[in-house]
Amino acid sequence: MQNIRLSIAWFITGVSLSTVSFLLLIGQPFAVKAQEPKRFQYRIVEVLPDTQNMQTKLNEFGAGGWELVAVPMGSMTEPRLIFKK
Repeated sequence: MQNIRLSIAWFITGVSLSTVSFLLLIGQPFAVKAQEPKRFQYRIVEVLPDTQNMQTKLNEFGAGGWELVAVPMGSMTEPRLIFKK
């Protein structure tokens, strides 16, 4: 009877260790991916200072997956739209 209990205990221990080892092995690729640095592209576009032209450019780049991050004034007459993707 003692041998059966001991066998069951070893079986449970073996299954538990195998499961933990498997999860650690599978978890490694996810940990590596989480540490990869993000890479961005930037685009600077000078536009005419009228609302319609700016809105057209914003919609065009937004449809392409670009996000507007800043609007500095270049030579005070032509705003620059800075996009990030």
